[in-house]
Amino acid sequence: MLRVRAGRVYPVTAPPLEDGAVLVGDDGRIVAVGPNPLVPSPPGSETIEFRDAVLVPGLVNCHTHLELTHLAGQNSESDFPRWIRRVRELKQETQADQFLAAAKAGVQDGWAKGVTCVADTGDSGAPLRALAELGGRGIYYQEVFGPDPAQVEESMAGLKAAVLALRASLTAHPSNRLTVGVSPHAPYTVSAPLYRAVAQYARSERLPVAVHLAESQAESELVRDGAGPFADALARRGITFEAQHVSPVEYLHGLGVLDHALCIHSVQVDARDIGLLKADNASVAHCPLSNRSHNHGTAPLAELRRAGVPTGLGTDSVVSVGALDLWAEAQAAGLAGEDALRMLTIEGARALGWETEIGSLEVGKAGDLAILTGLGRPLPPPAALLTVLAGKVVHRQPAPLHK
Repeated sequence: MLRVRAGRVYPVTAPPLEDGAVLVGDDGRIVAVGPNPLVPSPPGSETIEFRDAVLVPGLVNCHTHLELTHLAGQNSESDFPRWIRRVRELKQETQADQFLAAAKAGVQDGWAKGVTCVADTGDSGAPLRALAELGGRGIYYQEVFGPDPAQVEESMAGLKAAVLALRASLTAHPSNRLTVGVSPHAPYTVSAPLYRAVAQYARSERLPVAVHLAESQAESELVRDGAGPFADALARRGITFEAQHVSPVEYLHGLGVLDHALCIHSVQVDARDIGLLKADNASVAHCPLSNRSHNHGTAPLAELRRAGVPTGLGTDSVVSVGALDLWAEAQAAGLAGEDALRMLTIEGARALGWETEIGSLEVGKAGDLAILTGLGRPLPPPAALLTVLAGKVVHRQPAPLHK
């Protein structure tokens, strides 16, 4: 058993506790939370104390691409469609072992910042393998592409084979902390027939779905008018995208894709779109720094929250934002203090459908904790002194050297 004491404890779903403690059982679940004198210290339990720091639930990163961790600073394209093509080129130059090493580095970097759960999208499979081998927690959405309707059969065969292999890989590292999902990438890389096929497959296999949606003006122009840089790029490949005369959200709503889906970015949305997201029980992964980096605009976070659309924060990849820092994302979203903490914990968990398992310090929930410096400050810095995942210490900041 593990007992962690801190100068202040933020359960998130209950008021903060001065000089509090959390006890995690051998099963990795929280046994007790409360004022330090009231939390037992069972014989044989390990006790760790940080009386000048704060204890919070492990943070939740609702969108990232950990297989790209090695590509920081390697894409200087400013035009978004060209930036995407360059990412594709860089991935084609990457070997499988490089993807795995990058993903492991990304997982461990997250732990060093108090992140205990990630929702990752990619097509190499490396992030799921990295999480499994390291003992992490998260959802890995296997991406599928195919803008040409003639590619549907080929794309679906590849997706089904990938999901089968991913599920099989988990048998070597059985864990209830990992989930496999699917991600039909975006309207400019997935045809309408492929969207329908993926949605039907996900329903039949009970796979969670994530989509990059309403991210850029170029995407909206493609869907609404059948024009713009994405339309031009498809035309050069002999692919015609017919104008749909609706928003990207309404387009995917009509294709039956958004039911309980995680919608990544969702910048180019209006009140009608938000109503559709709510009706579809969809959630949003808000990535403010990535949106700013690519000049996409600002997602209507306040309106999404008022409408009751579950919304969490994501970092996107290092190729978009450099260092992955959820606290910086919170600040970019205009959040501070306990409101920021809620978004990074319980709200992120809710966006992933995991709010009964993680996101707050409650008896029976998973023992995912982070000790952060900065007692009394409005936002702690990104570094964590200690990170605990299911009762196991996965990161501990080295003690300073004294001469």
